[in-house]
Amino acid sequence: MEASENGFYETAVAESETQKLTRSERIDIVVGSGVRGQTYLFWRGNQLYELPVSYWTAGRQWINSPGYRDGTANFGRRADPRCMECHTTYIRALSSDPQTNLYDKASLVLGISCETCHGPGAKHLALEKSAPGSPLARSAILNPARFTRERQMDLCALCHNGTQREELLPAFSYTPGKPLDDFFAPAPDVVATQLDVHGNQVGMLEQSRCYRASPAMTCSSCHDVHAPERTVASYSERCLGCHRWQSCGMARTTGGRIVRNCVDCHMPLQETQAIVSITAGKVLHTSIRNHRIAVYAGQ
Repeated sequence: MEASENGFYETAVAESETQKLTRSERIDIVVGSGVRGQTYLFWRGNQLYELPVSYWTAGRQWINSPGYRDGTANFGRRADPRCMECHTTYIRALSSDPQTNLYDKASLVLGISCETCHGPGAKHLALEKSAPGSPLARSAILNPARFTRERQMDLCALCHNGTQREELLPAFSYTPGKPLDDFFAPAPDVVATQLDVHGNQVGMLEQSRCYRASPAMTCSSCHDVHAPERTVASYSERCLGCHRWQSCGMARTTGGRIVRNCVDCHMPLQETQAIVSITAGKVLHTSIRNHRIAVYAGQ
């Protein structure tokens, strides 16, 4: 991992007797907030590839990018549109192939911005400039708060319910407020019944008794998409909006302190089997919070 006046680079070195080969690629795009880690992409012309080394926050170390073979430096993994759909707001693919990595570089909108959830905003912006605050301007943008519960959950499920569903339409076709089933085929039975904690938060939440018993409960009942992640204690406040802490079996031993952390017991951190790195002979799993709210043995 190297820094120069031209940017940051990943450099691989291979040696065989007296021969030494090197390859350097510039880090052009950073994927991930860094809470759990970051992965890096590089451009080769208008083709986008994943770099072989990622950063794992929990272990405070550089690791082989998940799925890469230990002891090698693979610069040939393509960044396909479905990956980009969940890690950027938009990028225009130059091919209809769902596994393409050919893009219009100038079209890239980094991060998850307003239009991811509110839809295209050009018309709304133009109307706000000409008639600020007018009903017409407000009607020109989508407001997920007005969606039905099913459509609100679909919006989150686009990226938080796994990526193993077959696409019926190209990436970035989904419009907030539309049924997700119009854009993706049903998940295979093994995926639907054996959910991994990575990327299946919606499916796990929907299995929860809390969700099934609360007709108005959605992801935004706990998460504020317009603000940084909250503390464990603040999430626990949401639990106590419906539950009495005195009813918890652990209350006898912990007393009132229990109100500060419902989450670690009822939504424990668990290792994902979907994101695995083998680095220097060690198998590394990141831990992600299980969104199936339940009573877990041993917690």
